[in-house]
Amino acid sequence: MPGTVLIVQNSRTGGPRRFGGWLEEAGLRLDVVRCHEGERLPATLDGHRALVVMGGGYLPDEDDRAPWLADTRKLTLQAIERQVPYFGVCLGGQVLAHVAGGVVTADTGMPENGSTPVTIRAEAADDALFHGLPEVVPAIEHHVDAVTELPPGAVWLAETERCPYQAFRVGGRAWGVQFHPEVLPERVLEWEVDGFDPDELHARAMADEPVSTPIWREVTARFAALSIE
Repeated sequence: MPGTVLIVQNSRTGGPRRFGGWLEEAGLRLDVVRCHEGERLPATLDGHRALVVMGGGYLPDEDDRAPWLADTRKLTLQAIERQVPYFGVCLGGQVLAHVAGGVVTADTGMPENGSTPVTIRAEAADDALFHGLPEVVPAIEHHVDAVTELPPGAVWLAETERCPYQAFRVGGRAWGVQFHPEVLPERVLEWEVDGFDPDELHARAMADEPVSTPIWREVTARFAALSIE
């Protein structure tokens, strides 16, 4: 019988959105913990078939601003050790890199905002989530912090010119992505994007949405299948 996915929400607007809807379409239940509102994470992943950590404006170890991150890191390590499927978005991907021995750096490189061409690397050919994708896939970005060194043994799956480590896998069942497969183009208009024209970013995201949505929906369905099997 399909089980429940634990979802860590780190900010008011950073919920699972359509990613959660796609998981539910696959038959999974969502246990969304709104950590930013003071809701407490469980001590273990017992009773959950997968762990998803969403984005947020923090570094992975910024416990003074987001005290729940300490428990998030513990659960992430549990997922790796127990081979529980894990998917980390933006901050969630950075948490995965951090706990597995990689490096996350604040305000590094050139910021990315809006729909961005993400190149799928050759290493993704046999990956459970990223295999068979087009060589370049649009994805919505919004970040200044980034993974600057992958964990030892991680598989590098996707890249962009401004931020190399766009997607990676740790072990067999833990994925981190820098982009936001959960959001629709309208979300771009809500972000503060210094140096970018919001209307231009929105128009580009709208143009790319018919291409990007089916691809990220398929990736989510593959993740759901791993969580159910």
